Amino acid sequence: VKAENETRISEFLLLGFSEKQELQPFLFGLFLSMHLVTVLGNLLIILATISDSHLHTPMYFFLSNLSFVDICFASTTVPKMLVNIQTQSKVITYAGCITQMCFFVLFIVLDSLLLTVMAYDRFVAICHPLHYTVIMNPQLCGLLILMSWITSVLNSMLQSLMTLQLSFCADLEIPHFFCELNEMIHLACSDTFVNNMVMYFAAVLLDGGPLIGILYSYCRIVSSIRAISSSQGKYKAFSTCASHLLVVSIFYGTGLGVYLSSTMTQNSHSTTVTSVMYTVVTPMLNPFIYSLRNKDIKGALTQFFRGKQ
Repeated sequence: VKAENETRISEFLLLGFSEKQELQPFLFGLFLSMHLVTVLGNLLIILATISDSHLHTPMYFFLSNLSFVDICFASTTVPKMLVNIQTQSKVITYAGCITQMCFFVLFIVLDSLLLTVMAYDRFVAICHPLHYTVIMNPQLCGLLILMSWITSVLNSMLQSLMTLQLSFCADLEIPHFFCELNEMIHLACSDTFVNNMVMYFAAVLLDGGPLIGILYSYCRIVSSIRAISSSQGKYKAFSTCASHLLVVSIFYGTGLGVYLSSTMTQNSHSTTVTSVMYTVVTPMLNPFIYSLRNKDIKGALTQFFRGKQ
């Protein structure tokens, strides 16, 4: 009976950032504006790639998919946090928590895999330019996206089903603004050895693996760029990779920051603040990074809005 009572919990408490009431309106305004910028910015990227036939290339196809995933990624955590701030409630239902965790795991892995696919695209474009259109054909591009989705969905379902098997006791406070997998495993009062093993194995395979692939691609890209004789040619080749390299650096840099802050300190508040970087800030910055230095996207958007007038 005790075991049954442990599993029949109805809700968790998301402790969020601060208990101070005077900070709540500021936090609400800050995260609402960041979320609106994230959604609008990424929608504009998708709009530009769909509306302009010149952007119907593998690079922009992958970029529009990344923008769609970034909208979903940010929308998994921020809206619930805004509702909780507005209603002055910390409650999230058990079903809501599992669902949020499921989608969070899905989209963060998908982000990682898409960045790897984009690195491969840049590798082929710079290291094998004459065979680029043959290698990066529409069938391969579609297959790469499909495989990324399938891998992410299967991993997310596995992690969620294993979390559903856990029993939870009296302490149901999550020191975060969303239901994070690692935090939920720590709250469980049943045996979590298998959950931890699966979580760490998936992290090494689906985060470490893509990172190694990205680093390998850029090692080959750098060696190819160095072989180009003209400085103008070197600059042109590197400029096609600069935006992607910056996004990769921010995504993996902030993710590593969260991991290090959670292992080196017991301060859950610092971990929560650090995690905002890759859950909220990174999806917001991506459209700016890709569009501000990209004449094609700016041109496509200008043409689209002029045509609407």
